[in-house]
Amino acid sequence: MAGTIFSPMLISSPASKSTIQHKRFVTTPRRCQAIRAMRIEKPLEELYNVKVERQVSKERLAELGISRWSVWKTGKCKLPWDWQVDQLVYIEEGEVRVVPEGSEQYMRFLAGDLVRYPKWFEADLFFNDFYQERYSFRAYGDD
Repeated sequence: MAGTIFSPMLISSPASKSTIQHKRFVTTPRRCQAIRAMRIEKPLEELYNVKVERQVSKERLAELGISRWSVWKTGKCKLPWDWQVDQLVYIEEGEVRVVPEGSEQYMRFLAGDLVRYPKWFEADLFFNDFYQERYSFRAYGDD
């Protein structure tokens, strides 16, 4: 989304030997320069401090000890959710759309993604089909 901002030009009056140069702002539309401004929005993951690693390698999964994590499954549904602690989730099957509380936009995570949800994060989770994840609750500094 781009907009136009009008910026006043700085005009100097001619100076003589005995006078100090004076500067004044001119704000008439015919003397304004147009500056293009763009609205830059951060990704939702950055805004809400949700960390994601896409298509995680088997080596990384072994390093984290994913095989020892708890398993959670669901079918098509919508769940309101809030995280009381940091949670690390590895999506084994399916996909989830995560709509942060107060937002109309969503984050989409797929099988193969490793997602870290921060403590106190609140969102609605939308599952369109079968979904399975492995999860681990994390204490501060458990990286």
